[in-house]
Amino acid sequence: KRWITYLRERSNNLVRPAEGYGDWLNVNAPTPIDVLATAYFAHSTQLMAQMAQALGKSDDAHEYEELFQQIRLAFNRAFVAPDGRIKGDTQTAYLMALGFGLLPPEKRPAAIQRLIELIQQRNNHLSVGFLGVNLILPVLTQIGRPDLAWTLLTNTSYPSWLYEVTHGATTIWERWDGWTQERGFQDPGMNSFNHYAYGSCGQWMFAEAAGIATDGPSFRRILIHPRPDQRVNFVKAHYDSIRGRIATAWSLTGSTFSLNVTLPANTSALVYVPARSVSDVSESGRPASKAPDVRFLRMEGGCAVFEVGSGTYRFVSRSGR
Repeated sequence: KRWITYLRERSNNLVRPAEGYGDWLNVNAPTPIDVLATAYFAHSTQLMAQMAQALGKSDDAHEYEELFQQIRLAFNRAFVAPDGRIKGDTQTAYLMALGFGLLPPEKRPAAIQRLIELIQQRNNHLSVGFLGVNLILPVLTQIGRPDLAWTLLTNTSYPSWLYEVTHGATTIWERWDGWTQERGFQDPGMNSFNHYAYGSCGQWMFAEAAGIATDGPSFRRILIHPRPDQRVNFVKAHYDSIRGRIATAWSLTGSTFSLNVTLPANTSALVYVPARSVSDVSESGRPASKAPDVRFLRMEGGCAVFEVGSGTYRFVSRSGR
């Protein structure tokens, strides 16, 4: 609460000053620092509202939600043009505006389109620094472009995660250009080869590539929603949650998608299986809609959605993407 008060008192009509490092080590795409600072002021305030609500502090939740809405308006007045362009016009600026829910509904389509254009203008490469990197894959997935997220993740040319790997990296680098074929090593005064920041893509790899996420607090209810891509044959992962181990393994062969799911005791899950219809999905060799302990809920976004309890399940979709 003191932090939010500090930010509010040191803002001008809820717009934060341009102070700090900003989107550090971006690829020639600096985002104005007042845009970043105001976006994070809004995001921090919204998180406070959500925490207060979870703790049953309804008065605090109302106060911080109201403040968030006021900062949101201030952000749009100060930085967002009528056509949806955001000051700075960088990937990170649009990622924050979209990822933090700062835009009114009528401006989101233009911002989404501009984000995609900025990625395409770089031959489908990223330009984000420390503050944009954790948003780029999740936001692309949220706006319905997991294919573009997969493109960025699997790129092997500079700048990309796998550029490092294909040149011998076994840890995440501090800089995208810590070493390049053209220029060799960056300044040794600040060029760590074991630096987590860009490693935040790992969250997307668990939650979206492997499809393991929590649906509410503490993994009592789990969301299994993998995002298969034809360029990737299989993904296998497990997460040791507070409830126990959650594991998924999926493979894609032609139009056949196979998904194995293991859930710990005293949990339940929503499972999304890519399919044209529920009749295309089986579980342990039986029609999924008739399998024990499997309840079909609906079709959504090109997936059959099932509710299951603890245990191990083996889904196969003959129309998987």
